[in-house]
Amino acid sequence: MKLLLPNPGLENRIPSYDDLDRMEKKETDDRPKWDNKAQYILTCVGFCIGVGNVWRFPYLCQTHGGGAFLIPYLILLVLEGMPLLLLEFAIGQRLRKGSVGVWRSINPYLTGIGIASMLVSLFIGVYYNTIMAWVMWYLFNSFQSPLPWTQCPLNENRTGFVSDCQRSSTVDYFFYRVTLGSSTTISESGQMQWPMVVCLVAAWAIVGICCIRGISTSGKVVYVTALLPYVVLAIFLIRGLTLKGSLSGLEYLFTPDVEELSNPTTWLDAGAQVFYAFSLAWGGLISFSSYNPVHNNCVQDAVLLSVITGFTSVYAATVTYTIIGFMATEKYEHCINENILTLINAFNIPEDSITMENYKPAYDHLNSSHPDVVQGLGIKPCHLQTFLSQGVEGTGLAFIVFTEAITKMPGAPIWSVLFFVMLLCLGLSTMFGTIEAVVAPLKDLAIFPRKWPVEALTGITCGVAFIISLLFAQQSGIHWLTLFDRFAGSFSLLTIGLFEMIAVVYIYGIDRFNRDVEFMVGSKPGIYWQVTLRFVSPLILLIILVFYLVTQVQQTLTYLTWDPNSDKFPLLASEPYPAWINGVIFVLAGVPCLAVPVYALGRLIYVRSKKNTSLSEASNKISHIT
Repeated sequence: MKLLLPNPGLENRIPSYDDLDRMEKKETDDRPKWDNKAQYILTCVGFCIGVGNVWRFPYLCQTHGGGAFLIPYLILLVLEGMPLLLLEFAIGQRLRKGSVGVWRSINPYLTGIGIASMLVSLFIGVYYNTIMAWVMWYLFNSFQSPLPWTQCPLNENRTGFVSDCQRSSTVDYFFYRVTLGSSTTISESGQMQWPMVVCLVAAWAIVGICCIRGISTSGKVVYVTALLPYVVLAIFLIRGLTLKGSLSGLEYLFTPDVEELSNPTTWLDAGAQVFYAFSLAWGGLISFSSYNPVHNNCVQDAVLLSVITGFTSVYAATVTYTIIGFMATEKYEHCINENILTLINAFNIPEDSITMENYKPAYDHLNSSHPDVVQGLGIKPCHLQTFLSQGVEGTGLAFIVFTEAITKMPGAPIWSVLFFVMLLCLGLSTMFGTIEAVVAPLKDLAIFPRKWPVEALTGITCGVAFIISLLFAQQSGIHWLTLFDRFAGSFSLLTIGLFEMIAVVYIYGIDRFNRDVEFMVGSKPGIYWQVTLRFVSPLILLIILVFYLVTQVQQTLTYLTWDPNSDKFPLLASEPYPAWINGVIFVLAGVPCLAVPVYALGRLIYVRSKKNTSLSEASNKISHIT
């Protein structure tokens, strides 16, 4: 027995196969079209592959035992990512509409799914492009030698260096104090950081210009923004492999800690990362696929993009881990050298008697012969694995770890320019899809007059997003950005993805979906697609969603802050969020999810009210006649 919910009027809301063929032959479809298949694939690749591949994926690998994270990630990529990717590609290509139009065509009560995707894309876009503003700031500052984050600035009296910088590090000080002017709490808004405002203007201007006419302009730019990062990553990989300790980093990445596979959090993070990696449920992929020819092979596209995305995640992690291995080796050797110096001074022995090579036997000998003395020296434990496993979350990996590593390379400004040009390209190509995921629904919802050109909608979207992003240009901006990053695109995306699968499989009908794919491609989806779309993927999404809610409820909401007055300084201090932040979290994570049931309920009330009004008017007419 097949479960299919009633859906009256569906045939009248979607174009027939004959209509689609007729539109394509006569070119009466008023939607824009891709110049060629390569442009479409590169746009999708650019949208999916973003700056998160450089810091989020490597950080998760570092947190969950290196190679142990790759196993659940690749498994869930196949069982969760590919099926939902095909679903979005096929349904957009079949119905020829953006994210709102697609779900409204399937059933008007499902319009809220498209609205939810639009809101999530807007929330993600405003903070994502703020990171692009930071990248531009660092890029501008890379055209000088030495790099400004290689040395501490002088104090006001010019008699020494700034204390906060000396107590932490030059890269920390430049990021938190010079770039962001970071406040110690999210409640302290502080002053507007005007250099960041200028960079935000530049970032949104670039995005607006590239997206001003939709895919007809952004489709040209992706040839650079989607391909250049692969070239730069290759250059960094070659350079990284020549650095001391790089192989230790790669060994850590590809050696799985099997115990991590029994940790539910590892699977939960892997499932969430698949959504980030594919940009699923944002709405952009649905819009992009709607510009394809009717008989484009969307199944082949889904497989191809899955392979490219999976490969790029591992490829970028490989590059990152050559740098992490290099930095871990530097810290390990520094730790050992400090201990050697302590032992030499304490026992008054010749300087060359203890080296990196004989440190361990020398330490063991001194510890066995003079245990009381050695224990009182405060010898630090130095383990390479510990330094390799010390994760730096989020933006810190790009703006602190990478920038510090770059300062240790010959020709540092050149490497810095290359690195931040790569991040800029990665970010811009993702922003193209994000803006499309907002503009296309605005057109479908007809919020603005239909005569308004796409240029006007794009300009309004970028303008509103710029005003919202001024929140991140305050001194508390990094705390707000962390909040958006944590809650704007996690629970919401998982929920929207589950709604999408339910809508297609049980309301639109999986059999109708199979016939659509057969019409477009020439053959029905195979057994793998049937099993995953009907059962496996929705079940996995539901389990991840439940586990996510459980873990979030159990956690105390805290954030990290760079506070020179903290006892832990130069380490980041953990601060609890104020109570009012729950309202902001509800707006970021709750409102997009509630858009689906609230819109459906509102439409139900409207339809019932309209029906009652019509019946009342008919009854009054009959009474008047009689």
